[in-house]
Amino acid sequence: MTSKTPRTGNQYSIHHGDYSAVICELGAKIRRFDFNSKEIFCPFGVNDLTPTCNGYVLAPWPNRIENGEYDFNGKHYCAPVNEYHPAPRNNANHGYAYHYMWKLESLTDSAVTLSLRFPNLDGYPFDVTVTVTYELGENGMTVTINARNDGDEPAPWALGLHPWLANGEQGATSAERDADSAACHLQIKAASHVTVNEALIPTGTEPVAGIYDLNDGPTLEGRAFDDAWVDVERAADGTTTTTFTRPDGIEVKLIGDQTINARQSSTATGAPFAEHPYGIAVEPMTAPANAFRTGNHLVTLAPDSDYTTVVRYEVAQK
Repeated sequence: MTSKTPRTGNQYSIHHGDYSAVICELGAKIRRFDFNSKEIFCPFGVNDLTPTCNGYVLAPWPNRIENGEYDFNGKHYCAPVNEYHPAPRNNANHGYAYHYMWKLESLTDSAVTLSLRFPNLDGYPFDVTVTVTYELGENGMTVTINARNDGDEPAPWALGLHPWLANGEQGATSAERDADSAACHLQIKAASHVTVNEALIPTGTEPVAGIYDLNDGPTLEGRAFDDAWVDVERAADGTTTTTFTRPDGIEVKLIGDQTINARQSSTATGAPFAEHPYGIAVEPMTAPANAFRTGNHLVTLAPDSDYTTVVRYEVAQK
């Protein structure tokens, strides 16, 4: 009997030193990422329904578009609504890229490059090709994402990545996973927290305070959220860093280049077990939710132009 291709498509394994990763053809998702045989990202199986957007490339928009509708360059577009529970959510969430099998462009021992030319879609008819390279090196993984507009008209563009950072345990219940993640530290250096309505659509910003002040890297005890931060602190080279530290001493730094303008994080606190990875989501984004409607940090790709974002996942044992 001929073996079937996994439902997440072909699997591309890369390694360098103490690091290894598996990228799947479906959505160019990171299916697992390990350091010294320890899980850095929460893994999922080759035939699994991808849990809670784990490992997604969020393109051509990250997070939500309210009602799935937006106007761009004098035209109105409607993207499929895929988030409608719990009410009153009615959003197009996380773009299209995760739906498709991507094309393998190159594969070496330590790096893999895949590409996707978006089909001509009602909600996004623009001729944009996105290319992602995952490369392992001495300090972890570098992700380079390039979007190119080969069409005859401008195209809207925004991007995010959706890793679930493993908490170092594998709790057998949702309550255990909540407790394991609560013992971890999270540092997001940012001045502002994004306020939202009941549909998780931004309504404005406020200075960070209370559970949303993560500047000093507190533990996640008593901090349950699915929220975004903006006005991020930048180093002299324009990068912005979020740091996640586990009780076992594993430290993961998510370092975004100057195109990263927002961070979203979800603790999944209280979620049903099937929707509760053993860790937290930390999502670097070029724009916050609803950017296709508000224009907040939205990129306009002119014909024959491109836009590149680089995010590094640096891992160390402290």
